[in-house]
Amino acid sequence: MIVSPKDRITTAQVAVIISNYILGSGILTLPRAAAEKVQTPDVWITVFLGGLFAIIAAVIMAKLCQQFPQKTFYQYSQEIVGKWVGGFLSLLIVCYFLLTSGFQLRSMAEVVRYLLLEETPLWAIMMTFMWVGLYLILGGINPIARLFEIVLPITIFLFLLVAFMSLRIFEIDNLRPVLGTGIIPVLKGVKATTLAFTGPEVLLVIMAYMQNPNKAIKSVLIGVSVPLIFYVITVVMVIGALSVDEVVTRTWPTLDLIRSFELTGLIFERFDSLLLVVWIMQMFTTFTISFYVATVGLAQLSNKNVRSFMYGLLPLIYVISMTPKNINYLFKLGDMIGNFALFLFGLLPLPLLIIARWKGRKQ
Repeated sequence: MIVSPKDRITTAQVAVIISNYILGSGILTLPRAAAEKVQTPDVWITVFLGGLFAIIAAVIMAKLCQQFPQKTFYQYSQEIVGKWVGGFLSLLIVCYFLLTSGFQLRSMAEVVRYLLLEETPLWAIMMTFMWVGLYLILGGINPIARLFEIVLPITIFLFLLVAFMSLRIFEIDNLRPVLGTGIIPVLKGVKATTLAFTGPEVLLVIMAYMQNPNKAIKSVLIGVSVPLIFYVITVVMVIGALSVDEVVTRTWPTLDLIRSFELTGLIFERFDSLLLVVWIMQMFTTFTISFYVATVGLAQLSNKNVRSFMYGLLPLIYVISMTPKNINYLFKLGDMIGNFALFLFGLLPLPLLIIARWKGRKQ
């Protein structure tokens, strides 16, 4: 499977894809997940540290991809560590993206049913998103990138609008004292942010489509920094308005924050539905790019047509999304995916980069 010239994407589009991928469902659950581990108002420091680790890991992945221009991880991994080990690692990454797409699909359906369609079966909600997602990825990486370019500016504008409107119920005392119990609780919560910052790993595949791979570092820095700013603002606003004790008891604390205030006299007095629409689009983008990257992986590993895998994986993603029995099991699946990502993309890229550079010098 060779990347055709029409499938080239710009540096800005790569940054937008990374940002959209990271933002997914994390912004709805991150305050609760991090607060459960930290148990202090210093959650925002934990989120900031998690973002820094994500930037470091993303830069390493970008450097690795730059060693093999116009090739995806599925192709060059076998050049680094051999056919069998490289093939095994590629299959692990395909499984990761399949699990992520199933998780995002189910999360999207749960949020829609929770706030919009209470009596609608999950399968009916998911089927709609699945077929629309399939229609999108059949066009390749370019339609995906263009959709992401539309969604991200809308998300930024509406999110900042709604976040700063919640200042009227914000209490600065809920964020005090800073580091009152030391740095140890902050460090305990860093791992909890892993799932929220997973996303730069998509670079291992989409960088093969970049028009200018030399600017990959720039794409990574922008792509991770935008969600980092979003997440810090979100956690500060949620903890400041609801307090740590309240946040740990909420399933979707960000949505609960927005539902807790009204502004009379405007066209919209309640903003939760407005933000929900934006975040459904955001989760949909994460679902589609995960779906696409998984199909590309299987197509390149088997040297088959990618379209057959796009249709074939749809039932498997549905099965994965329906496996969690309830919302608690869904969150456990999310934690498992986060641990999986920590191993695959936090630990593996650096040794692979060292081996690739050593082999390059040897040759």
